[in-house]
Amino acid sequence: MLARVTPLHLDAHLIAVDKPAGLLAVPGRTEPDCLAARVQAVWPDALVVHRLDMVTSGLMLFARGATAQRRLGDAFAQRRVHKRYVAIACGLPDADAGEIDLPLAADWPRRPLQRVDHEHGRQSLTRWRVLARDTAGSRTRVLLEPVSGRSHQLRVHLQAIGHPIVGDALYGGAPAARLMLHAAELIVPHPADGRELELSSTPPF
Repeated sequence: MLARVTPLHLDAHLIAVDKPAGLLAVPGRTEPDCLAARVQAVWPDALVVHRLDMVTSGLMLFARGATAQRRLGDAFAQRRVHKRYVAIACGLPDADAGEIDLPLAADWPRRPLQRVDHEHGRQSLTRWRVLARDTAGSRTRVLLEPVSGRSHQLRVHLQAIGHPIVGDALYGGAPAARLMLHAAELIVPHPADGRELELSSTPPF
């Protein structure tokens, strides 16, 4: 029996839910349990719009019906959806805020890893801002705003500036029970009328 899903937002056109870390967003090759299956067990018209990595927690949207899915998909593709993540990064950045503008590409010999690739990579931009510093623990709580939406973008960008995310086994983060990355905010044009819908989810760390 699939675990119960409690929506953060529910209307006739979309559903917003909180994905726990460790749960697939969509079915895997051998693992049918995922957030999409749990949502569709309650709302059969729910359709996937975007994804989060299995190890990432936080906000995910589902469209109710093909029209809403197309409109939401267009909004993501046209960068009209504003996303904010909260992470705990290793180390103490010198600055309080900045931008990471580094092109990313698949690291084919080491899939599913991604890497900075100035020759073949796709343009990728992340804005970041310090929320709090833990000087004793040499860790920093940061707010991340991905302008582009590449695979593993936030994880690779933070690694590239010397501050990988705590718990990131793929990209050299300090060991932890989970990846300390949470999709905390989404501002999305509502598929029914285009009005801005603001959604939020409190990080569990």
